[in-house]
Amino acid sequence: MSAAQAEILLVDDDPDLLQLITLRLSSAGYRVSTAASGEEALGKLAARRPDVVITDLRMDGMDGLALFDRIRSDAPSLPVILLTAHGTVPDAVDATQRGIFAFLTKPFDGHELLAQVGRALRLSGGEIRNDVSESWRSEIITGSPIMEELLQRARLVAGSDANVVLLGASGAGKELLARAIHLASTRSRQPFIAINCGAIPEQLLESELFGHSRGAFTGATQNHKGLFVAAEGGTLFLDEIGDMPLTLQVKLLRVLQERQVRPIGTSTDIPINVRIICATHRNLEQLVKESAFREDLYYRINVVALTIPSLSERREDIPLLANHFLQQLADRYGKSISRLAPEALEFMLNAPWPGNIRQLINVLERAVALSISTVIPLALLQETMLGEEAGIQPLEEARRRFEHDYLVRLLRITRGNVTQAARMAQRNRTDFYKLLQRHELTPTYFKENEEVPEN
Repeated sequence: MSAAQAEILLVDDDPDLLQLITLRLSSAGYRVSTAASGEEALGKLAARRPDVVITDLRMDGMDGLALFDRIRSDAPSLPVILLTAHGTVPDAVDATQRGIFAFLTKPFDGHELLAQVGRALRLSGGEIRNDVSESWRSEIITGSPIMEELLQRARLVAGSDANVVLLGASGAGKELLARAIHLASTRSRQPFIAINCGAIPEQLLESELFGHSRGAFTGATQNHKGLFVAAEGGTLFLDEIGDMPLTLQVKLLRVLQERQVRPIGTSTDIPINVRIICATHRNLEQLVKESAFREDLYYRINVVALTIPSLSERREDIPLLANHFLQQLADRYGKSISRLAPEALEFMLNAPWPGNIRQLINVLERAVALSISTVIPLALLQETMLGEEAGIQPLEEARRRFEHDYLVRLLRITRGNVTQAARMAQRNRTDFYKLLQRHELTPTYFKENEEVPEN
């Protein structure tokens, strides 16, 4: 990624230093957004994820390390660089032990600062995130900071051959993410093969995975090489690995340990070079405790775990996904459907979506199939949703400790439109602004396609 594309969030309560560092970074081609406090920085981070955060250590209110701890809990792969005029050895040791990317003392060396920013972008994968070619993630429709953080981590792990397990509810898009990891890897020109381990009977699954020779069992009329061999050089995606029978878990563990596979009915081992990505909606740790999943296999496949958020956790993506799938379905059914009625879209924003994206597609397909107009009305969606209750409660019913996340979710959904957000929260604009001020949330940070402000 060129410097002109990289986005830096600069946090310092010294306005003169903010201006000085902003000029330095801007002249190097970076886009810079600034915050005068840790609290303000969190408000900006809730709306938009930068590529690097540079923060002062000593600030009134929330200091740099407290800000780092909050960032690390929400965005573990986002690099944070600490600046301080009070640099001491204990501070540096504490900061680096906690995972700070770099620690620089003031007065800082401009060349060293730029070198650390460049290094942070290279090591975090930020240089590639906005590269001209985004084809590796093109099937994943999102504008959610939660998803962007997940994709950032997926892009990082794609550069290695580490085994990955994808966790998340059914219908959240685990196969799409597995395919994206494959496309971002050096194996992208080789096969990507997916199989659902819970949808195939045990004997057939063994044959599908490992292959068989002619006559190995009744019905084996010819040799079958199996998916491990078919995926040679590429990626094999084992969906619903938690449903795999224990007897096959033993054989899978052997394949992963020895990097070779023995087809059923033969005594010959075939070397393989395949990357494994597994997925499940089940709790593998609990299955291990219940002796329903082998502990040694669990640790073998679970080198890197990525959890895909449910659709209810990324509601700001619902309009993007709905419009995307609506156009696809309209083309498939040969109908001139252009959009959802505003109240129909608002209904979708509030729905619980227990079936996640798969359910959303299903609901839209039923609506398109039954529609007789160019706009999908609310009544048709309500009929296809079968009266499911809305997922977002009125704000006064929400527990106070979730108030901040509730407000952030509304601002993301409405792209910073306070009138619409207040209406969805069932509050008047004055009260709603007071709530935003209480949580130091600025609606303009959530505006769609807003340019990063240069302060």
